[in-house]
Amino acid sequence: MPTSLSGDSRAFTLSDFDFELPEALIAQHPAAERSASRLLDGRVSTLVDRRFADLPDLLEPGDLLVFNDTKVVKARLFGQKASGGKLDLLIERVLSPHSDAGHEVAAHMKVSKKPLPGAVLQMDGGFTATLLGRWPEAHGPLYQFRLSSDPYALMAQHGHVPLPPYITHTDSADDEQRYQTVFAKNPGAVAAPTAALHFDEAILEKLAARGIARASVTLHVGAGTFQPVKTEQIADHVMHFERFDVPQATHEAIAACKARGGRVVAVGTTTVRALESSAQFGPGCDDTNIFITPGFEFQVVDLLLTNFHLPKSTLMMLVSAFSGYEHIMALYQHAIDQQYRFFSYGDAMLLQRTATPPSA
Repeated sequence: MPTSLSGDSRAFTLSDFDFELPEALIAQHPAAERSASRLLDGRVSTLVDRRFADLPDLLEPGDLLVFNDTKVVKARLFGQKASGGKLDLLIERVLSPHSDAGHEVAAHMKVSKKPLPGAVLQMDGGFTATLLGRWPEAHGPLYQFRLSSDPYALMAQHGHVPLPPYITHTDSADDEQRYQTVFAKNPGAVAAPTAALHFDEAILEKLAARGIARASVTLHVGAGTFQPVKTEQIADHVMHFERFDVPQATHEAIAACKARGGRVVAVGTTTVRALESSAQFGPGCDDTNIFITPGFEFQVVDLLLTNFHLPKSTLMMLVSAFSGYEHIMALYQHAIDQQYRFFSYGDAMLLQRTATPPSA
């Protein structure tokens, strides 16, 4: 059963989440080393400028870090129509991941004139993609294709890293390595869980040595994460669906953490979305279009490590729900004034939940 949850967003409009960001602060490349990024400690009203390498000292023995272990696939494929017109496919979801038959995918299609169902597209690399129609229904937002071979193998061999639209360079070998977490495990994302890009093996070892536990969820980040909110009344916005899985072992780790008085630290907003969705329905795989806005009652997450987000985005609404609207807007202004680097390849911030958790 799909998960669809939201907070009370009636008091806020889209314009409330806008801010002016100098273009020069949009990071086009990652820091030379993963853990060399800056970290804005925003747990209290007095903001502190730190380095990401300070993170182990900001957490306590008994805390639990929860990561998103999704793996970014090279989901962007190029090709052409029979007429010769160029096209760009961004595979959002492999529809038959455990079957040798079908090789069907759901994808975004960028082309000057949409081909008709039944059209066979010649893709760069020598394979074909046959258009079957819209997905998931006749007027769905995506297109369904049947590829001539295994989708994951084709993406690995012929695909390109699906860099976000605000990164202006074409993907490179460096992006293939750095737009991926060091613990990426389950392929399926078309965007990285960017807060986790700051972690390297040295940081993970320091966290373990300090007695900080670790667990994982899987949420395959979709291209909809970059979808702009087009309605001034944010309650009218409809979120995209993403697949997620919170295994039983992670539920048990969270329960043990709470029992010993530790804090659940979500690494990234995708982890928050998975944990808070699963809190409603229990362990296992599902789809979620959870929309977290001010007024949302968090049940699981105590601290949030995240990057800086786009103006007027659903993620600005999520962090405002988590730490308070006024605090977040002041934090972002501080980050701009101090010239932090923004978005996927940018710096990070550490937030504390200010909303009161629901009573048991």
